Amino acid sequence: NFPFCTIDPSEARINVPDERFNWLCELYKPKSQVPAFLSIHDIAGLVKGAAEGEGLGNAFLSHIKATDGIYHMIRVFDDVEITHVEGELDPIRDLEIIHRELVKKDLEFVTGAMSRIEREARTNKQKKGEYDTFEKIRAFLETGRQVRCHQWSQKEVEVLNTLQLLTAKSAIYLLNMTPQDYIRKKNKWIPKIKQWVDDHTGEPIIPVSAALEQQLLDMPDDERRAFCAAQQTSSCLDKVVVAGYRALNLAHFFTAGTDEVKCWTIQAGTKAPQAAGRIHTDFERGFICAEVMRFEDLREHGSEADVKAAGKYKQQGKEYTVLDGDIIYFKFNAGAGLSAKKK
Repeated sequence: NFPFCTIDPSEARINVPDERFNWLCELYKPKSQVPAFLSIHDIAGLVKGAAEGEGLGNAFLSHIKATDGIYHMIRVFDDVEITHVEGELDPIRDLEIIHRELVKKDLEFVTGAMSRIEREARTNKQKKGEYDTFEKIRAFLETGRQVRCHQWSQKEVEVLNTLQLLTAKSAIYLLNMTPQDYIRKKNKWIPKIKQWVDDHTGEPIIPVSAALEQQLLDMPDDERRAFCAAQQTSSCLDKVVVAGYRALNLAHFFTAGTDEVKCWTIQAGTKAPQAAGRIHTDFERGFICAEVMRFEDLREHGSEADVKAAGKYKQQGKEYTVLDGDIIYFKFNAGAGLSAKKK
């Protein structure tokens, strides 16, 4: 084992566990089943000086920039067989390094953005507003804090979104420990890391054991169930995936029938026409209404006909905010999505 043995990121498409989806598949027994998913990229860890290119830092930081959120995998176990680039184990030091390098790279991004519009900002009112926002962001970063840890105005958020800053991305901290520590739910670093995270970002921390997850993955189903029962433990993967999904402010609605049960991922707070557009852009352009039933109502009454009979099958218009777990049938005007022919 040696530092930088991971260079190119690897990607996995992980299904988001949802008992509602499983229930709908049992009800409709569809030909096609399409769950919600997250695409997770395994990117090499950062080292001190990464923002200046140390340890292939520029490449790794560009991989991080392409993501929507970050799982920070923090090592909290000793093992002489697994090299640590800084020598001895110190998760708080590692957190400080990661935190500092991300802030330094964001300062570089913001300073570059300011340089690009500085001249135009002297005469253009809109560019002057952007420049002033960049200046405010830079001043905040210079305090060593992460961009997402501040309440920005709506206009400032619009400017921030053009930068795709690393410290604007939501984060979850995964504490990677030995199987023994994970099973007994104890590790000396947990309270120290929790205090650090609470002081800096206040985001979730989740104890994990990559070694145990691999062991469970390699076991046959019956052996895995017996082991987990005997050790009074379980895999944490579902918890990790769901936490990541929620951290990105994602939700999903269902389309359901005998042909297909499918989860459609949207940002929480999405209006019905934009949710329809996730299926097809013509659905959004020609949106008429959304016929909606809540999953809980379908489970309670057992069938769409009984939901309708109970008065819980609703027609919703353009201002309806789609809720996580809605089951929707969209009506739209197909002609509205067609472009006029050139004469």
